[in-house]
Amino acid sequence: MANINGLTRALAIACLALVGACAQLGSPRPAAAPGAEPALFTIADDALPRPLTFIAYGDMRFTAPTETVASQPAVRRALIARVAAEKPAALFLNGDLPWHGGTLADYGVYRDETQVWRQQGMRVYPALGNHEFAGCEEAQCLENWWSTFPELRGHRWYAVALGSRIRAFALDSDASLLAGSPQRAWLEAQVAALPHTVRFVIIWLHHPPVADLTITDPAGHTLRPNEVALADYLGSIASGLTARFVVIAGHVHNYERFEQDGVVYLVAGGGGAHPYEVERSAQDRYQGSDFPNFHYVRFRLDGERLSAEMVRVSDPDAVTPQRFEVRDQFEVRAR
Repeated sequence: MANINGLTRALAIACLALVGACAQLGSPRPAAAPGAEPALFTIADDALPRPLTFIAYGDMRFTAPTETVASQPAVRRALIARVAAEKPAALFLNGDLPWHGGTLADYGVYRDETQVWRQQGMRVYPALGNHEFAGCEEAQCLENWWSTFPELRGHRWYAVALGSRIRAFALDSDASLLAGSPQRAWLEAQVAALPHTVRFVIIWLHHPPVADLTITDPAGHTLRPNEVALADYLGSIASGLTARFVVIAGHVHNYERFEQDGVVYLVAGGGGAHPYEVERSAQDRYQGSDFPNFHYVRFRLDGERLSAEMVRVSDPDAVTPQRFEVRDQFEVRAR
């Protein structure tokens, strides 16, 4: 890959060789048993505003407000309020929603702090992160998750038809994305069956397929074979499809933007968790020196163009942060 550190990619390839209650989601197909075909949530065009706007971000680490190191509650709440003020048609959360997935109290903080989203009837679509599996066995972690988002019960990955022109896929990067895995097979089938009206495909997941080197905690935040395999797959098919792909990840608590093989990759992990500095490569389209980058990304569909802005908290050290600024802008045009 041209836009990731060469040593990191070499290590990833070597490892790959060794490895061989969600509000207003839309109209889901009938619930399936765990392991069955994942859900498709459908929102009709006439139920969506024009222009269509949606927001993506992650890494909130909801937990007790007394915890101010692992997560910054004032920033977290400021972003929640700002997102509510935006009134997006959909909100995609890319993981690490709780600090400890084994602690029901953390999910309780999520419900308390995001009550305004439910009052607005906001469509909220979460993806699983690694902290959803912290502090509990997998089965209990998933039970806590599904108790919080009952519409997703039995589904670790799923699809959203956001009108006729946007299809979105929530992936679980805690499960295999390697060729031949159930999740990968499902994604390939979904992509092969995309309706001809779809102009943009949004994929959101927790661990990034493309990213800069992380200065803070580099050992725990390097690229992994699991997500590199996803990027290789998307790169192999992107040029042959009419739909354009945008992949939104988190895990690194910062903001990054790349374009690789015709696919746009974002790291949008600015939801409030302890920030991480990165060593920005030349391939990173965002070269801002700002730190920390607590933020969300706002998308707007306008005809054949999908425009986006990174909206950053500009006063994160304030007792009550309330100033925001647009620090990155880009657009993706349909073919």
